[in-house]
Amino acid sequence: MESNKLELLKNLLREMDSVIVAYSGGADSSFLLKVAHDTLGDQCLAVTATSETYPDEELSDATKVANLIGANQRIITTVELENEQFACNPVDRCYFCKSELFGKLKQIAQSEGFAFVLDGANADDVQDYRPGMRAGRELGIRSPLKEAGFTKEEIRYFSRELGLPTWNKPSLACLSSRIPYGERITIDKLEQVDQAEAFLRSLGFEQLRVRHHASIARIEIPREAFSALMDSHIDAIVAKMKVLGFTYVTLDLQGLRSGSMNEALEELLE
Repeated sequence: MESNKLELLKNLLREMDSVIVAYSGGADSSFLLKVAHDTLGDQCLAVTATSETYPDEELSDATKVANLIGANQRIITTVELENEQFACNPVDRCYFCKSELFGKLKQIAQSEGFAFVLDGANADDVQDYRPGMRAGRELGIRSPLKEAGFTKEEIRYFSRELGLPTWNKPSLACLSSRIPYGERITIDKLEQVDQAEAFLRSLGFEQLRVRHHASIARIEIPREAFSALMDSHIDAIVAKMKVLGFTYVTLDLQGLRSGSMNEALEELLE
């Protein structure tokens, strides 16, 4: 791994002087917060946004990691679901979510004298469909991990070197990403997904998604976990999903893949 990237990141942060980190508790933002706090101390503030799209247990985990790092953390509430442009779930849904988040972070920065707002985007993110990045550009959000050229693999490597428990944490997109584009996002659907995924994690499945297709729960887990699910948990999972309101329960034979809802984008964008 290129250790000079870590020095470049520290130098970028020193030049910024004071920062707010959009901190979700994931691998990327935790690594950024750790380096920013170590570099800038109290001139670094972690801000974690909660809403119906953010799982409750993630907030608890994020707070534990922020405390481990020793960083100042503030928790705010975002209301993206009140924006009809977000709730109707267009293909650029993430743009409206990030506009809500970054707008609030910019207000805090301006009122309290922080020079920059940072997000945890990395060099690999440019290869994916991420309309939220447009909101970041419009509002002047900096992405120092991307600026320093950090890949996801490098973030995990250096996180482990720095003793962060998030070094091998599975990627977690907001719960809205479980609902197909064009299908309205509601609190009920988000709660269904949140409870379904929490149940699967309680059974020992760490990497997973439960995609919400009206009456169908489409479960994505790594292919190597198929046998464990089928051999030991299938009846319990079916029963739980039905209690949560799903009529049909399916296992996606392609396995877990980040952004699987984007597979329909080519047709939707035509």
